[in-house]
Amino acid sequence: MRFLGAGHIAIVALHILPFTSHVYALNLDINNEESIKDAGSTAAYNMMTWYKENGTDNPGFISRSWWTGAALFLACLNYWHATNDTTYNEEVSIGMQHQGGAGGDYIPSWAIGVGNDDQMFWGLAAITAAEYNFPNRPTGDTWLTLAQGVFNSQISPDGRGWDTTVCGGGLRWQKENWQSGYTMKNAVSNGGFFMLAARIAWFTQKEKYATWAEKVWDWSTSVNLVNDKTWAVADSVSKGTGGPNGCSLPDHTRWTYNYGTYLSGAAYMYAYTNDTKWLNITNNLMDSLFTTFFLPEHGGVITDWRCEAVGQCYKDANGPLFKGLTVSWLADIALIIPSLAEKIIPRLEVSAEGAANSCTGDGKNLCGNRWYGGYDGQNQMENAISGSQMMSAVMVKFLGTSSKPVSTVTGGNGTSDPSAGTRESEGPAPLAPITTADKAGAGILAVVFVASTIGGMVFMFFGS
Repeated sequence: MRFLGAGHIAIVALHILPFTSHVYALNLDINNEESIKDAGSTAAYNMMTWYKENGTDNPGFISRSWWTGAALFLACLNYWHATNDTTYNEEVSIGMQHQGGAGGDYIPSWAIGVGNDDQMFWGLAAITAAEYNFPNRPTGDTWLTLAQGVFNSQISPDGRGWDTTVCGGGLRWQKENWQSGYTMKNAVSNGGFFMLAARIAWFTQKEKYATWAEKVWDWSTSVNLVNDKTWAVADSVSKGTGGPNGCSLPDHTRWTYNYGTYLSGAAYMYAYTNDTKWLNITNNLMDSLFTTFFLPEHGGVITDWRCEAVGQCYKDANGPLFKGLTVSWLADIALIIPSLAEKIIPRLEVSAEGAANSCTGDGKNLCGNRWYGGYDGQNQMENAISGSQMMSAVMVKFLGTSSKPVSTVTGGNGTSDPSAGTRESEGPAPLAPITTADKAGAGILAVVFVASTIGGMVFMFFGS
């Protein structure tokens, strides 16, 4: 539903390169670790050529749509985790902490019209950083604190979070009543909150987060956002008739990331509880995801066919991010539940080959939205982000147990302020200023990664 959203913070459009007729595809050997790393390095480089904000006073803010910054940094974290390449780590670190805001809950004063899903994605970026043992900043909130701040905000009605006045529970899509999505309870907001709660439960080993995850799951199945008989995941419900709890019947539009949020949350609940109930749910949701989006007519390549077939993903700009997020969550599931890797990795391999073979744009391996049928001419930042996510995800087959996401039991840093998101504030207190050193550091990083990539430009996978 985020694809249809009115809650974007669109300020200016990013430029799009003209296309030429030169055609050649990236040679990717999915059985060769270095080949995948080369593709991943080129994908990450091209993704980051779109990112200019660390040289500003608002690092991490993507003018096209605020939540895209979270998606970008998630892709950077996954790239670092898959390859150990630290090229972009400082930019990620500065931007992620700055966007956390004064309350430590990813509702900074400049983010107007934030949806619960927007905020949730930043929380997922923070908990991902904690799980990967990404170094905390020398000052300011830890990654765990920022993830907890989002959780605290989203369980609070005062933070426009959990709401029982419509449909008996759940998160509204948008937080403010002037927004067009305010009356809607959508899958990505609730599934994402379910995942966030489950992942904080697993990371901290604290039951209160698991209790909330279970609560979100039970509510989601009660209103048929998730059908626990057919394992279909709907897009949204709202106040109305025909469904339970004073809800409408579900909107059955299908999106990959709606399935992915609930699937990942269930997998982390199994990792935390070791309860076969959650393993069964994980398997059922995974099978449903594969059946719905990895279709034979597309060669088994993951496809958000709802918008890809008619070019709407590209027009809205959110749609191209969905499948990239989904494959990244599949890769994490393969690490935290190794018994499922044999189901996941073959699907990732097929999709990675499809993505590579679609890179024929402008004679530079620019990739569009669809990962089947060749280059579709839809070059933009969001496609570059998903392409990077795909290359990082397929690296999972080469990652050993030492690459498994950590919890506080296995070496994760549990330092945090659990009150984040509930702090008293006397107005919009200013954030710590971005220093000249920070800006200079970002500039030096830009020079370093450009210089380091010159010799590999022939392998260009994405571009801007």
